Amino acid sequence: MRPDILNPLFAEISLFKGIGPALARPLERLGLARAVDVAFHLPVSWVDRHLTDRLDMADAGRVVGIELTPVDYRASGSARAPFRVDMVDRYGNHVALVYFGKNSGWPRKLLPLNEPKYISGKLEAYGDTLQIVHPDVLAPDEANTLPARESVYGLSEGLTNNRMRDIVAQALSRAPELPEWIEPSLLARKDWPAWREALARVHADPSDAMARARLAYDEIFAGQLALMLVRQSSRRRRGVPIQGDGRLRAMLKLPFAPTGAQRRAFGEIEGDMAQGTPMLRLLQGDVGSGKTLVALMALLNAVEAGMQGAMLAPTEILARQHYETLRKMASGLPVEIAILTGRDKGKVREATLMGLADGSIDILVGTHAIFQEAVQYKALGLAVIDEQHRFGVAQRMMLASKAERSPHLLVMTATPIPRTLTLTYYGEMEVSRLDEMPPGRQPIQTLVMAASRLDEVVEALARHVEGGGQAYWVCPLVEESETSDQAAAEMRAETLRERFGNRVGLVHGRMKGPDKDAAMAAFAANRTQILVATTVIEVGVDVPNSSLIIIEGADRFGLAQLHQLRGRVGRGDKPSTCLLLRGNALGETSRARLALMRETNDGFRIAEEDLKLRGAGEVLGTRQSGEAALKVASPEHVAALVDSARDDAHLLIERDGGLDSARGQAARVCLYLFEKDAAVGLLRGG
Repeated sequence: MRPDILNPLFAEISLFKGIGPALARPLERLGLARAVDVAFHLPVSWVDRHLTDRLDMADAGRVVGIELTPVDYRASGSARAPFRVDMVDRYGNHVALVYFGKNSGWPRKLLPLNEPKYISGKLEAYGDTLQIVHPDVLAPDEANTLPARESVYGLSEGLTNNRMRDIVAQALSRAPELPEWIEPSLLARKDWPAWREALARVHADPSDAMARARLAYDEIFAGQLALMLVRQSSRRRRGVPIQGDGRLRAMLKLPFAPTGAQRRAFGEIEGDMAQGTPMLRLLQGDVGSGKTLVALMALLNAVEAGMQGAMLAPTEILARQHYETLRKMASGLPVEIAILTGRDKGKVREATLMGLADGSIDILVGTHAIFQEAVQYKALGLAVIDEQHRFGVAQRMMLASKAERSPHLLVMTATPIPRTLTLTYYGEMEVSRLDEMPPGRQPIQTLVMAASRLDEVVEALARHVEGGGQAYWVCPLVEESETSDQAAAEMRAETLRERFGNRVGLVHGRMKGPDKDAAMAAFAANRTQILVATTVIEVGVDVPNSSLIIIEGADRFGLAQLHQLRGRVGRGDKPSTCLLLRGNALGETSRARLALMRETNDGFRIAEEDLKLRGAGEVLGTRQSGEAALKVASPEHVAALVDSARDDAHLLIERDGGLDSARGQAARVCLYLFEKDAAVGLLRGG
C-alpha cells in the first residue's frame, strides 16, 4: 500500500480551491488529475520582470513592473479596434494599455482615472510610442506579490499562467517533507537540496539547475531501483534449464547463412537458456537486421528440449505477420505453430487452448490475448516479446506467471536505443545487439520534396506502378487522435482512387481486424498496388515487392518513426526509394531531422540524434503507446545521472539492507512517489 505520508499528494485536484468543471477540462488535457501531477508539471521557461519606476524606450521587448496612473481613455468608433487607456509614470512619461475584444466598460472599471495601479506586462514599441497589451493590473500595495522572475508553464486552452501558478501553489502546499533516500555521501558530494525544497525551488526559479537535477535524479533512481527489484525477483524464481539438441535448427532451409551478429546473439541467448535462472535479455536490431530468425532459433531450441514457446506482438497485424513468417521459415519442420488473438472465438479458440494445454502446439504467436487467465501452457519454456516498449513490467510478470517455473524471456525491439535509454528502460536485462545487415538487403535512397509538388509525386507513383512496382503511401498524424489520422488516410485514398481506381488499398488502426487483414493480404498478393496507411504499418509489415514508400507530412514525424517506416521497403531484390513530403514552413528541428534521414540509414545513429531532438518518451514510442514517459528528467539528465542512480540503487540492495533498512523505507516512498508500485509488489510483504 502507498505510504500514508504521500496521500495528500495523490489527492484529486477537484478538491483544490477554485477548480470547477470549466478549469478541469484544460487540466485534464495536460494530464493533470492529482496534486502530484501538478507538482511534477515543472515550468518550461521563465520571464524576468524588470521592476522600475520610469518608462524608457530602451526597455521595449522586456516584461516590466511599474506603478502607473490612468489619465485618459481612447475608444475607437469600430467594434473591432482595441480600447486604449493612456497611462503615465511618476515622471510624466506616457504608455498605452491596449485591450482587444473587450467592451470599454471593463477596462474603465479596472482602471479608474487618476487612481494609481501597479502594472506588469511586456513593454512594446509601437512607432514612436510605448504600449502594453493586456497587462496584469494590481493595487499598488500588491506589487510585492509579483516575483521578479516568473515561471512559465505548459498550458492548454482555457488556462492562464497566473491560474496555473495558483494551482501549483496549492499542490506544493500538500507536498510533505519526505525521508531522504539518496546515499549520504552522494548527496553531500552533489550538494543537492532535500526533495521538498528542490520542488519548491524549481517552481520558484526554473533556472535553478541544482534543484532540477535533484528531482531528475530521484525519478531516474526510482526507475533504476524498480528495474533491479524486477531482476532480483526474477532471479529468485526457478527457471527450467533448456538445452536443445539442434535437430530442428539443422532442418531450417535458409536463403543465406546467418550473419556474424545473428550467430553471436543466438549464442548469448542459448547460454542464458541453459541456466536455471530465467533469462532476461533484450535483442536490439535495426530494421531488417534479422531479429525474427534469431527469435525462431531460440523458440526451436525450446521445442527441441520438449518445451513450448510463445511470441507476443503489440498489434494483430504484426502478430499475423509473425505467424506467417515463422510458418514459412519453419516449413517442413515437425513443429506445430498456432496463433491466438482477441479476434479468435468459438471452436477455433477452444482448439488452440486445448493444444496449448496438452502440448500438441509447440509455438504460439499472439497479441495480449495470450496473457489471459484461460490460456494455460503445458510447458512454457520461452516467451519472446516483440516491440517491448508497448508492454510494461506488470505485463511481463503476468506472462511469467503462466508457468510453474518462470519461462526464459527474450525481448526484441526494432527501435535502436541509445545506451543511456537502454539503462533507463531496460536496466534489468542483458543486451544483445544485431549490428550487421543480412546479405541481399537493398540500399534505400531517401529524397525530400515539398508537398506543393504533389502532382509530380503522383505522376512518379503512376510510372512506378505501371512498371510493376508497389508502393506505400503513409498519411500523417494531424492531431493526437486516431480519428484525424484515419480521416487523413481515408481522404488520401479517395483522391488516389480517382486516378488509380481499385489498385488502391487502405489500412488504418480503427478498421475491424478482418478488414485490416483483407487489405494487407490484397497488397501482399499484389491485387492492390498502392497501400494508403497510417503508422499502423510502422513495424513488421513485410511485402518484398514494395520498393517505394511516400511519407506525407514527414516533418510531423520523429526520426525514429521515419526510420521505422522507411524500413517497410528495401526488403526485395529491387533498389528502393523513400520519398519524404514536407510542409512549406520548416522549423530548425524538422529541417535537421529530414537532412539526417537523407544522410544515413544507420538506425543507431538516428536514435542518438532523435534523443537529442525530441526526448526519451518519444524515441521509445511510449507517449503514443500509453507507457509512462519520464516526467521530470530530460535526456541530458538521463545521460548525466543514470550511472550514479544505478550505482546508488545497487548499494541500497547489496550493502544497505534493501527496502527493509531505514534508507530502504525512504526508497520505498520514492518508488511509490514515482508510481513504481509494481516493483514494490514483487517483494514479499511489499
